[in-house]
Amino acid sequence: MVERRMPRWSEVRELVRPRRPVGDPVARRLARAATIGDLREVARRRVPRAVFDYTDGAAGAEISLRRSREAFERVEFRPSVLRDVSVADPSTHLLGSPSALPLAFAPTGFTRLLHTDGESAVGRVAERVGVPYALSTMGTTSLETLATAAPGARRWFQLYLWRDRDASAALVERARAAGYEALVLTVDTPVAGPRLRDVRNGFTIPPALSLRTMANAAVHPRWWVDLLTTEPLEFASLRSWEGTVAELVDRVFEPAATVADVRALRATWPGSLIVKGILDADDARAVVDAGADAVVVSNHGGRQLDRSPTPLEQLPAVVAAVGDRAEVYLDGGILDGADVVAAVAFGARACLIGRAYLYGLMAGGERGVQRAADILSRELTRTMQLLGVASVAELTPERVRLRD
Repeated sequence: MVERRMPRWSEVRELVRPRRPVGDPVARRLARAATIGDLREVARRRVPRAVFDYTDGAAGAEISLRRSREAFERVEFRPSVLRDVSVADPSTHLLGSPSALPLAFAPTGFTRLLHTDGESAVGRVAERVGVPYALSTMGTTSLETLATAAPGARRWFQLYLWRDRDASAALVERARAAGYEALVLTVDTPVAGPRLRDVRNGFTIPPALSLRTMANAAVHPRWWVDLLTTEPLEFASLRSWEGTVAELVDRVFEPAATVADVRALRATWPGSLIVKGILDADDARAVVDAGADAVVVSNHGGRQLDRSPTPLEQLPAVVAAVGDRAEVYLDGGILDGADVVAAVAFGARACLIGRAYLYGLMAGGERGVQRAADILSRELTRTMQLLGVASVAELTPERVRLRD
């Protein structure tokens, strides 16, 4: 039998620890987000469905996106114990300059649609954290505006080759004049991928005020007020566009681009050149031979060719092919700091993250992006400590394997 008694107030008092109420609603909802998945759920409730689906979705049946996540779920770490990990240093060097973490903020299109803070907020967070940020050709902030908003950030500019080559050359010259250190040439978008969520939602740029979207506006009034009472969208590469994302890609982008275009860009661009969208070792060799300083093993976040190879599974072969001549980065499916640790151990110099910080942006603007960066940094560092490594250099292939 268990003897019971009345507790003393002094014993109860030690257990009563009411939390102070947080008056700021943004701070309150971000404080409850412990993972990127939590930020995703907050974001889903904060913005119209079409906007969330544009970020969250992928091409076709979204098989490639699921496989990217499943690949990271198959990672098995091999830890060492009794190592001094009282201080774990997650810093590294990217393109010859220090980076506080082995990651960069990836280029994303139409970012101010997610929150009016947009690319400027992302750039300021990148500047504070000490990681690079790549502004997209399809970004909704100009190269010059971002340079003013985040003057101390390591700014990269992501470039698509246009049918209008003079317009592409003008963008490159603007990036050089504004002090961008690297170009990220994306090569996996000869035409638009079939993004069926956008089709079903009737998603256009800018959003059309149809009966359906007006009904959705009643559920998300703050988002619409922000959109309609702030400056009209200004794109990094064009003044305006009215239509779907797919129509824009098919109208503007060059489907006839070849390796010769990489060589031509290398001949005119004085900074670092990164080629994004590589999934094959032979393609990696070709672009490095053409002058690329780095390649990104990427399937565009699953947003282009559905059923394409999974980047994490392709990474070792690309590293073996060009890793002694160029830096190799990875993107696609990265939603946890442990994912970054795994990719680096498999041979990547760093990872590019997109959806992770966009969930934060939708959830809370600049503070949400900072929350996403803090979550990833904490997870990354703790995973290193639990793995028994104190520096990024110790993340070697012996530390990981993919389970069958």
